[in-house]
Amino acid sequence: MIKEYVKYDPASSSPQDVAEFRAGFREWLRENRTELDRWRGRHYPGDRLPTLEQEMEHGGRLMAMLWEAGWGRAGWPVEAGGSGGGSVLRAVVLDELWAHDIELPHQYEALEVMAPPLVGLRPDLIAEHLSAFASGRQCWVQAFSEPEAGSDIASLRTRARRDGEGADADFLINGQKVWGSLGTCAQYAFVLARTGTPESRHRGLTMFFLPLDTPGVTVRPIALASGVEHLSEIFFDDARVPASLVLGEVDGGWATLMRILQYERGSYAWLRQAMLTRRLREAVPDVHPRDDRAAQQVGRAYLHALAARAQAARTVGRLGRGETVGAETSVDKVLLGQAEHAVLDVVRELRPHAFLFGDSGELAGWRDLWWYSRATTVFGGAAEVQRGIVADRVLRLPAEGV
Repeated sequence: MIKEYVKYDPASSSPQDVAEFRAGFREWLRENRTELDRWRGRHYPGDRLPTLEQEMEHGGRLMAMLWEAGWGRAGWPVEAGGSGGGSVLRAVVLDELWAHDIELPHQYEALEVMAPPLVGLRPDLIAEHLSAFASGRQCWVQAFSEPEAGSDIASLRTRARRDGEGADADFLINGQKVWGSLGTCAQYAFVLARTGTPESRHRGLTMFFLPLDTPGVTVRPIALASGVEHLSEIFFDDARVPASLVLGEVDGGWATLMRILQYERGSYAWLRQAMLTRRLREAVPDVHPRDDRAAQQVGRAYLHALAARAQAARTVGRLGRGETVGAETSVDKVLLGQAEHAVLDVVRELRPHAFLFGDSGELAGWRDLWWYSRATTVFGGAAEVQRGIVADRVLRLPAEGV
């Protein structure tokens, strides 16, 4: 358990506490090096890319090990099974896992984006579900985007209507969502649906916490270019959800969405930048000492990754202090997209023939990462839209043509 390795105040996250926590976790990683080797490097069953189900099962075992040892509980409320302390402790765990060449399970991408907003919003749901989610036995999916409502999420058409009178009446949801990451392996979904008129735009939306085994819900996989069915589309046909599973206020779903997006862009950026730094380190041995052009490419990619890290660290710190970050997280999104492209382009250009034609599981994995990097400036808000938000709401630049 944690206390065998480090003495820190679980109710605090002072610099000294964080440093002691990091030192203790590093010691635990060293002492469990052999057992952790199974998660060191990408997982290729049969020398090919694993299915999403195989990846989730493989990563889930690591999450269970961390939860049982106590490290997966750090930074989460004691009332929900955590050990307390600030959320920066979770950032330390994720950072050190990558630094020790341990692949981060996909579940963490969902956990760090979807669970933190509920700590203050719905502590009852966190208390009920955190242990299953954080130990790899459960996963959630975001059901926001639709075929005709991506970056313009306020135009979504999925509708939720009351099935009866009164504030306690259930809702019936009808519509379609798309691009839900990990959806085929998830048990619950955050569903954003229209409860107001079509003209109400963002003022008539409501967020729901919906079990995916609810009658009337159908989840279908969407394959990436690599063939891995990482994404999903979700259909709702009179899917019933109790009023008790509304997240936030009825018709107040936009505020709940903005609360979640802070973590999707801030916490997610922290996860990804650590991965990018690790991938770049793996690629460096392929640079010939006299290849100045390749060295410059690696240097530029490293600067992009470092910029994403610096901004993400700032955002994670602010979120950990309970601050509302808001539109500034668009900076995180832009910097992360640039870093994703720069790092994976280096890998592609350093080993062009092997990258294109290699048939090993490892090379298929690199291609998978490269293809995925192309989407990073589109999903979660296109880069062009994010730059517009930064110009309008952060820098307060004058409108075009003014």
